[in-house]
Amino acid sequence: MIALGGAVAGMLAYAAFAAPAATAKSVPAPKTLAQTNFAAKQVAAFWFAERAANLQKATPYAVETTVSTKVKHKSTVPTGAATTKPGLVGSSGDQKQSSATAKNVNLPRTVGKVFFIGADGKPHWCTGTALQGRYKNIVATAGHCVFDVKRNRATLDRWVFVPGYYKGKTPWGIYVGKTAYTHYDFSVYEDGDRNYAFVTVYNGVQAEWEKQGRSWKLTLKDAGRLGDNVGGQGLAYNQKLGAQPVFVFGYPSGSHPDGNFAFTGQTLKWSYGKPFAAQAPAQKAENLQGIKSAFTGEGALGSAWLLKYSNATRLGYLNGVTIGVADTDGNGRYDTSVSPYFDGETLQVYQAAEKNWSGKIV
Repeated sequence: MIALGGAVAGMLAYAAFAAPAATAKSVPAPKTLAQTNFAAKQVAAFWFAERAANLQKATPYAVETTVSTKVKHKSTVPTGAATTKPGLVGSSGDQKQSSATAKNVNLPRTVGKVFFIGADGKPHWCTGTALQGRYKNIVATAGHCVFDVKRNRATLDRWVFVPGYYKGKTPWGIYVGKTAYTHYDFSVYEDGDRNYAFVTVYNGVQAEWEKQGRSWKLTLKDAGRLGDNVGGQGLAYNQKLGAQPVFVFGYPSGSHPDGNFAFTGQTLKWSYGKPFAAQAPAQKAENLQGIKSAFTGEGALGSAWLLKYSNATRLGYLNGVTIGVADTDGNGRYDTSVSPYFDGETLQVYQAAEKNWSGKIV
């Protein structure tokens, strides 16, 4: 069974893969996360407050995305001229790629956790990753780790990205989300085939604490642009399914269906394999890609699928984001992760995001 966000939600089916039809208006208007510097400061202060207490008490996101299978989804977006040719958008390391090999997998610096307030009013997190872009300010994750599908609201509150997060530590700072971009069909229809999002973030900030009498004063210090600090993955689209293996990096947490807790969500983990075609019709998702993986769903949502990953540069090309996990053989253990297939329309959404500057908040 396939579980999106930790909720079991229908049978996973395998099918001959067919790329979705191109659309001219793939990108709706961007959604605002923190519109002003003042608002962004308030968001950062919320997560830094009380020695990052809200970061530390946040739990992996377990949003349910239950969709009636009786309603046949039909997009009303007109057809257009989105590219169907395979392509790559360069990573921040394309000019310094190395052929060096290593026995161990060097984990990417670009991957971290996205934190936000869920529909229950409590702090939660998913996985996210930094992408290359002209302003070095792009984060990619699952669509329902940005957009509030639980309450049918535009976006989740107090959204931030923390690369390399570990037990309250923010080694490269906290990056407050400014604007979020997704595909029209996800924004309007919650189409599982388009369950991805690209977010522009302000410059990172770090906290400085100053003793004032019996209390401490929090001051925010500029930490620079995301891409300058951790680099940025490239983007791959319209790739031949299964032709090349991918690494999947994320923070799996939660239990398998049989109750076994294999992952804590505290440290970055990886899976590896060749993608294959998959479907989850109950999620309006008929053009997914799957990979054999023991990742549990909570925490792993938004995990980065990296094609041509270099162990030397720790960079590759984002070719998917985890939106759910599945137990395909019914033995009580998740064995498959699934992602939307990245095509020319994914490229259009990314391009809409990466052309926008964010700036500093302090």
